[in-house]
Amino acid sequence: MNQPPQKEPLKKVQVVALSYYARKDIQQAIFEFCKNRETVANFNNKFFAKRPDVLDYPSDIFNSAKTGATSFHCSEEIWQNPLDINTNMTPQQYNEIKIGWDLLIDIDSKYFDYSKIAAKLLISALEHHGIKNIGIKYSGSKGFHILVPSRAFPKEVAGELTKDKFPEWPRYIASYLFETIKDSMNQEILKLSTREELEAKGELISSHLCPNCKKPTEEKFISIYKCPNFKCKSVVKSMKANRKILRCPSCNGNMDKVSEEKIFFCNNCKINTINLIAKQSSFGGVKVESKQSFEEEVTTKSTQNAVDVVLVSPRHLFRAPYSLHEKTSFSSIVISKEELNDFKPTDADPLKIKNPKPYLPNSIQGEGANLLLEALDWAEKKSPPSEKKFEGASIDLKGLTIIEDMFPQIIHHILKGIKDDGRKRALSLLLSFFTSLEFPKEWIEEKINDWNTKNYHPLKEGYIKSQISWHMTNKRLPPNYDKPIYKEFGFKDSPEPGIKNPINYTIKMAMKAKGQVNNLNDKHGKNKSSFSKGKMK
Repeated sequence: MNQPPQKEPLKKVQVVALSYYARKDIQQAIFEFCKNRETVANFNNKFFAKRPDVLDYPSDIFNSAKTGATSFHCSEEIWQNPLDINTNMTPQQYNEIKIGWDLLIDIDSKYFDYSKIAAKLLISALEHHGIKNIGIKYSGSKGFHILVPSRAFPKEVAGELTKDKFPEWPRYIASYLFETIKDSMNQEILKLSTREELEAKGELISSHLCPNCKKPTEEKFISIYKCPNFKCKSVVKSMKANRKILRCPSCNGNMDKVSEEKIFFCNNCKINTINLIAKQSSFGGVKVESKQSFEEEVTTKSTQNAVDVVLVSPRHLFRAPYSLHEKTSFSSIVISKEELNDFKPTDADPLKIKNPKPYLPNSIQGEGANLLLEALDWAEKKSPPSEKKFEGASIDLKGLTIIEDMFPQIIHHILKGIKDDGRKRALSLLLSFFTSLEFPKEWIEEKINDWNTKNYHPLKEGYIKSQISWHMTNKRLPPNYDKPIYKEFGFKDSPEPGIKNPINYTIKMAMKAKGQVNNLNDKHGKNKSSFSKGKMK
C-alpha cells in the first residue's frame, strides 16, 4: 500500500511570518519605504513573485504572507511607476521612467564582528564627507545595509543627470568609500584576532609587495643547478627551467638540479628577490646593503569582500526594512548609529521588535555632493589606461595604415547600431573584422562599447567582455560576402567585383592609399613615407 507523500516540515520563518506581517506597524514601515520601488515577495527562497510588482496598500504585505510569502525585496532605483518596467527597454527608456536612486552599500562578511567594523568605518567616512543623515539596517544575517537617499545628491553634475547614472555613479561611490576604509578595517580585524585564529578561519591573505610599484608579487620557485664536472663547478639559477637536467653554459655538460629556492616576483617591474640580493654587492670586501625588500602585507578575506558592488546593478533587489530573513528568521531592522556598537543579531528577533523606525532619513538636499564629486574624481584617476580615449588617426598593419574610411560599408552600417534582431551576429562580425586587422584590444573594447550603446537593446557587459577575450585568442576571418549573414543586414553583394571578404576590401584600400603616398614622395624626390603605429579615434 502506497504511503501518501509527507508534507515538508515548516521552517521557523514560515511559522513566524504570518503573525509578524499581520502587525500594522510592520506593514506600514515596509510600505512607506517601498513607495515608488519595485517590490517583490519571496516565498521561502523557492521562488519570487512575478516581476515587476509593487505594494499598493500596506495590507498587501499580510495578504502575501497568507499565501506563503516570507520576505519582501525592493529596488535601489526609484520609479515613476514600477509597473511600467519592461525587460525589453533600452537604458534610455529606463531613464525616462526613473526618478532617482539611493546609494545602498551592502556590508556582508562571514563574521558578524567584521561586518560591524566595516559598518562603523563606512558611517565615519560618510560623515567625513559631509553626510549626516544615514540609514542603517541589519541585513537579517551577518551584515548591514547602509543607505544614503537620492535626495542627498545633486540633480546633475557637469550637465549629466544624476538619476541617469545608475549603476555607474553609485558603484564609483561604493568603491571609493571601500578604498578609504580598507586599511583601517584590516588593522581592526587584525587587532581583533590572532594570526593563528585568522589562519584557522581561512581568513588570512599574505602577500609580498614590490618595493618599486608597491603591488602584490607572485610566489615562484627558482631552480638551482650545479655542474658535476670537477673542472667546471658552474652554478646556474633559473626561474624558467623546470627540468632535472640542464646544459652547462661553460662546458656544455649536463647540470644537476640540486635544490629549489622560493622567491617573490613582480610581474609589473620584472624584478625578484634574487635581483635585490644581487644589489647587495661588495666593493673591496665591504658589503653594501640594499634598503629595498619585498615587504609582507597581511590582509583578510573579509576586508577584501567587505563591500558588495554587485548589489549596485540595474533592477537588483535588496531585503526591505523589517522584512524577515529566511535562514535566520531575524528581521532586517532599522537601527541608529548609537545602537550599532552594542547591536547583536538576537536584537532582531521579530518577537522583540517594538516601534519600527523609518529607514529613509530626512536628508538635506545636496549634502552628498562632495562625496559624489570626490568619487568621480577618484574613479577618473583610477581608470586603467585601457579605458582612456585614443588619440591619433591610424594603426599600422605590416606597413599598411588602416583608417576607418577604409572599412567596407557593411562595417560602417553595423557600427551605427542594431535597431532590430541580430546584435550577437553583428558583434561576431565586428570582432572577427577588427581582430583580423590586428587592432589592439583597448581600441576594440572602446569601439565595441560605443557600438553597444547605440543598439536598440544593449548586450550585457559580461557577454561583450567574454566575446572580446575569445576573439582575441581565436582570431578568424569574417565570413565571405556570399554567406547569409550579410543579407540579414541588407547587403546582397560585395562592394566591388572580385572582393570576397570585408578584409580584402580594407587591405585593398590601404594598399591603394600607400601607393598614392609613395608615388607622391617619389614625384617630389622625398624618401618613402613610413607608417608608424598610432591610435585611432
